[in-house]
Amino acid sequence: MFNLDIKTASVKIYFNSLNRKTFAKIGDTMKQLHIKHHWLGRLLASDPGLIRFQKAGRATLSLMASVFTTLFVMSAAGFDALTPAIVSGMAGMMGIMIVMDDTKRKKILTTLLLGVSAMAGITLGSSLANNAYYIEIAMIILIFGSFYFTRFGVRYFSLCMIGFMTVYFSSILKLTSSQLPWFYLGIWIGIAYAFLFNFVLFQDSAKNLKRSISSFHIQSNLTFKLLIQGMQDKELSPQGKKELQKSVLKLREYAIIASDYINEDDVQKLWPGLTPSQLRLYVFDTGMLIETLTDSMRSLKKADAFEIDELRRLLKWVTQSLRDAEVLAQNYEEQNLHEAELAVQALRLLIIDLFNREEQPEGWFFLIRRIESIANHVIEGAITIQQALHSEKIIEKKFEEADEEAKDSEKDSGENDSEDEDKSLKPSTKKAYQALVAAVLSILVGQIISPAQPYWVLLTAFIVLIGTESIGRIYTKGFQRSIGTIIGAVIGFTLARLVSGHSALEVTLIFVAVFFAFYLLEVSYTLMSMFITMLVAFMYDLLLGGISISLIGARVIDTIAGAAIAFGVSTFVFPKKTKDKVADSFNEFLTELKPFVTEYVRGFREDVNVKELSGSAFTLDQKLQTIKTEAQSLTQKPGSPRHSDINRWITIFAAINYYARHLVASSYRKGFDYPDELVEVFKRIEEKLDLNIETLMEVIKGNGDGALVYSLEKERELIERLAPTRKQSQRDLIHHLYYVWRINKTILELAVELGAGKE
Repeated sequence: MFNLDIKTASVKIYFNSLNRKTFAKIGDTMKQLHIKHHWLGRLLASDPGLIRFQKAGRATLSLMASVFTTLFVMSAAGFDALTPAIVSGMAGMMGIMIVMDDTKRKKILTTLLLGVSAMAGITLGSSLANNAYYIEIAMIILIFGSFYFTRFGVRYFSLCMIGFMTVYFSSILKLTSSQLPWFYLGIWIGIAYAFLFNFVLFQDSAKNLKRSISSFHIQSNLTFKLLIQGMQDKELSPQGKKELQKSVLKLREYAIIASDYINEDDVQKLWPGLTPSQLRLYVFDTGMLIETLTDSMRSLKKADAFEIDELRRLLKWVTQSLRDAEVLAQNYEEQNLHEAELAVQALRLLIIDLFNREEQPEGWFFLIRRIESIANHVIEGAITIQQALHSEKIIEKKFEEADEEAKDSEKDSGENDSEDEDKSLKPSTKKAYQALVAAVLSILVGQIISPAQPYWVLLTAFIVLIGTESIGRIYTKGFQRSIGTIIGAVIGFTLARLVSGHSALEVTLIFVAVFFAFYLLEVSYTLMSMFITMLVAFMYDLLLGGISISLIGARVIDTIAGAAIAFGVSTFVFPKKTKDKVADSFNEFLTELKPFVTEYVRGFREDVNVKELSGSAFTLDQKLQTIKTEAQSLTQKPGSPRHSDINRWITIFAAINYYARHLVASSYRKGFDYPDELVEVFKRIEEKLDLNIETLMEVIKGNGDGALVYSLEKERELIERLAPTRKQSQRDLIHHLYYVWRINKTILELAVELGAGKE
């Protein structure tokens, strides 16, 4: 059984730590409420960094301020009209939502140019209002240009979009030349508020970072709590397993969001002395520890390992102490982290005892070693952070490479198109031609089914085509928009009839609908469409003095028609099949994976700064999510021929991503001892991994006839035979290469299945 001396030492460590707990602060009750009350934690962490809330709030405030300011100015001047205020609100709102440039300077310029484009649209629409053909031609040109000119920058999409919207409004309103100055004034009032809310009042990105890290910590604590409950229970219930897995996936999402906000200026502003690399690595390791604990706990329970009371107690102690160690807190106290060190030390003593037994536990010994290893990494990272935060001199050495790579990866699609040497049509051009055909068809269909409002079909088709490439994505988006519109029409019509005649209440409901539409945009496109339709219902009732079933029903039919046209055009005009787009996404994942794995292996023989792999690990997570998003229309069709294949491929790539994340959890541990003859073995491993990933990318494209993939069994055998044992070296080389073999084996099996040869 458990060695008496080691057990005594472990128990002594545990009970000595209890004395330190007595000196912990009592005044942080509010801070721990989210741990005690699960629902409160879920609520506080539901919007990481309050990013969605802030963006929706800015858009709504800009809309409200623009409308009321324009109304006030016009009223003071003795001019009584509502439409300039509506256009002003639209300009203020779009100035927040459609400015998507990658730098602040570009965003400022685009915001100002939006005013010019909106003025041009109002002027053009009013001058052509009496000739429907010219209006339609102008709209078609603007829709075509919004996609075609993205090759030169995302700014041109924004300019064409606001131009289209203002042409649309002014053609309906049939403005006279005497009215135009009021609309120009309203536009610039809206642009001024967009500028104010975007670049003056809400420009502090450091707050976004702080809030996103806070959300990450809250979600971590919620998951830690579920883990502790799972350790206490004899068996995990199906509901408990589902909730824990959901919590882990959400934590990974929060980690990605937090990593996106990590930059040198904001990190220095919040935590002077800390580097972005240190913070990013700490976030990654914490997430990896929780994932490892979750997966290991299930396996340990199956293997009856928790029958060993000492193991269950120590794992619970490690989990609780890491949960309570508030590393980035301003009022951090040293004993918080010291408690975690003691817990991991006690777990290490247990591992030593198990390792020294003649018969080691089969199947699960590796799991607790992995937990100890990653927990130790979290503590080492936390200690480094605390040393940096409390040092008198700010560390001058910065890890800038990863930040520069992240900036490069955020370049817009227009710049990527310009670098494409392919002589075929660029994606932006193909999309522009799709939009051109869809626009013509939408106008024709709109004139047939809604002669009074013929351009609503066009507007829907335009919106459905935005941000979608494959047939499957366009189908999914069109379907979601149609369902959301139907639900929104029912609710909006009912509410509009109830509040009809109460203008103040209707205006309030309009602003509420705008806020929730933008707040839920990234959560559910269906819900966003529902609130947009409710907004339209309130607007119609307010402007037209009443709303009828036929009027709101016509908008539903127009929406379904526009979505159907967008889907039909994407199917026949330069179609991008869903499986081809998914294949492209798979290859983008592999393109990111290749240098990631080879750099890790190179780190065993060269001085490579493998700490920066944590940034690539977050990128791999994003690439995997892109695969799932693009494949959504296939995975939701159980009867389709591609359903089982795509689901299995996604599972395989998720496994590769899981293995790669475990590599990063060990990536900054150096000092490996091994014979010189293994240097060449590491070089061969790098070469074979590189070739195997390249081959898999080719066979996924369908170009891999005759290509070969290579096993690493010989290299693995040499390393396991020549590497020092754990007793001979502090670093276990075999342990740190385990997931390299797993990655290569998975890649090899998938490549062979798709037609590659094996050597």
